[in-house]
Amino acid sequence: MRSEIRRTAAMAMAALCSLAATVAHAQWKPEKQVTLVVPYAPGGGVDAQTRAVAKELQRIWGQTVIVDNTSGADGLIGTRKVIESRPDGYTLLVQINALTLSKHLPTFKGPDPVTLLTPISAFSALPGVFVANAKLPVKTVAELVRYCKANPCSYGTTETYARLQGQMWKAENGLDSLVIVNYKGGGQLITDLVANNVNASIMGITAALPHYKTGSLRILASAGKKRSIVTPEVPSGSEAGVVGFDTLTWYGVFAPKGTPDNVVQGVAAAVQEAVKAEDVKKAFAVIGSEPIGNTPAEFAAMVREEGERLSALVKRFPLE
Repeated sequence: MRSEIRRTAAMAMAALCSLAATVAHAQWKPEKQVTLVVPYAPGGGVDAQTRAVAKELQRIWGQTVIVDNTSGADGLIGTRKVIESRPDGYTLLVQINALTLSKHLPTFKGPDPVTLLTPISAFSALPGVFVANAKLPVKTVAELVRYCKANPCSYGTTETYARLQGQMWKAENGLDSLVIVNYKGGGQLITDLVANNVNASIMGITAALPHYKTGSLRILASAGKKRSIVTPEVPSGSEAGVVGFDTLTWYGVFAPKGTPDNVVQGVAAAVQEAVKAEDVKKAFAVIGSEPIGNTPAEFAAMVREEGERLSALVKRFPLE
């Protein structure tokens, strides 16, 4: 009888401890200003979505949440800023899939930044789009391939991720004469695309959408297995038959390695709540992004899987 009482008491104590831990995780909230570092320039898809999330986090936490755009070196400058910050939840990073490519950059030195960060939660996923100048006599990716086999063509890019996609598209379609032009900034790339100085590109839908609406650019396909909610008339990458163009770009929050688990879980819970807010969902929908809001473990799995996928791609098409 006594052993049964002891066993029951032990089970009750374990349950209470588990409940206390869960409550502690869910209840962690910052007591001062939080900074979300965006390692890219203002105005892009990363920035727009982060600001919508930051505004909602500020409401949830009752603390100021600012967005700090620290761009440069393919996102590495802002990323290192967070890695070197105190692991206390007050300086967080917002990054995309391209983070997993950092270790492959020719000029990169030091440890893989992914290993120095703790994934917290992916808050959204956004399709890239395959665009072409509207003056070209093409309306589909297949037509663009045929055109580029018969005429000189160029593909512009500003990001390593899009450059890899361009190299794969070139190789898969036998476009040996296709010239890949690397730009330092998205503004100049868009200018040259609209002027037809460069013929095609894969880019974020946020940058392409205004020019698609005015008719200066054509969106031939959107990344993913299903069509974008903002361009339902445009085929998905799978439908258009673009090899490797079926993966969406995710946007997620990271903390410096060593951040306490209760802080990580607390931030994750707040992000999950934030993406359910109507204002955030509306902000995402405007640019065709879809909310996620997953757990740290789920996001860590996404980061790992994307790293493996892109590493395999880099082996086929080494970065220069």
